[in-house]
Amino acid sequence: MGAWRSSYILVIVIRTHLMKCFFFAARRMPIQKLSNVVNVVFRTETESITCEARVGTNLLDVAIENDIDLEGACGGTLACSTCHLYIDEENLKKLPPAEEEEEDMLDLAYGLADNSRLGCQCILTKEMDGIICTLPDETSDARGM
Repeated sequence: MGAWRSSYILVIVIRTHLMKCFFFAARRMPIQKLSNVVNVVFRTETESITCEARVGTNLLDVAIENDIDLEGACGGTLACSTCHLYIDEENLKKLPPAEEEEEDMLDLAYGLADNSRLGCQCILTKEMDGIICTLPDETSDARGM
């Protein structure tokens, strides 16, 4: 019984040491190194809000999860233009071109610009860390037209 107890205690000590090493190493690493997380900045006329978001999430979902005033009336089904955003030029180049359905909905958005996109169609990638999304002053719900 004595040898078994000594072995068991040794295993516990080693496991505890390894867990402490991992814990302290993880605390020193930025969150982006630990998981697939990027920073997203939402700008309005009066404020700028920085949020963390998982890679693969669309900008509409990021806005909703962080209580950003971006409507998304159709729930991201590409049936309205209420999630219209202006994307900064650097990150606009990193997005795939808008498909015809998105362009049709964007035609119904207020304040259409060259850097306009629908948030429900913009999927975040690692390369888009720091993307800046400006919310338009007004939105329109294309479903009502």
